[in-house]
Amino acid sequence: MTRQSFFLTMLLLTSAIPMARADDSCTDFKWDVSKERALFAAGGGTAVKAGTDANTAPTLVPNTLYSVQLASQSRVKFVLEPGRNSRVDTDHAGIATLKLPASGDYRIALDVPLWIDVVTGGALVPAKDFQGQHDCASPHKIVEFELSNDRPLTLQLSSSAAESVRLTITASPARKL
Repeated sequence: MTRQSFFLTMLLLTSAIPMARADDSCTDFKWDVSKERALFAAGGGTAVKAGTDANTAPTLVPNTLYSVQLASQSRVKFVLEPGRNSRVDTDHAGIATLKLPASGDYRIALDVPLWIDVVTGGALVPAKDFQGQHDCASPHKIVEFELSNDRPLTLQLSSSAAESVRLTITASPARKL
């Protein structure tokens, strides 16, 4: 390669980097999602099969990327009815148990559109906030909940067109005013 063609190649490569960043739809979150992005960038995730009832639910812990295999939603026996009805008969769903080191605000981040509920004490935990980026899959959607680690927590995933979902659970960073 001649010196001139080397410099031309380098110029073309370096000029493409800012354009790629400008097209990255995952940078438009209003929160700092660097922790979630780093977990998603780490790879495929720990494979787990979602439960079809509370007895078959796997346990998920924070700061791990999971690849969760979902079941046909018609086979899932939810602890409580999901906060959103299924759109079609072909939707997928699943149940997991959350094990948290401390009470506090936590984010559940997903790579595909689906409905998230957290159940504790016989009630749905209301979401504190949520965000999503339509053209982003790392993550696509993040929902924040205030969760207590002194009671059992059940994660219900429903209304998914996809048969699997990659997800993380992370402690929410303190918000800056």
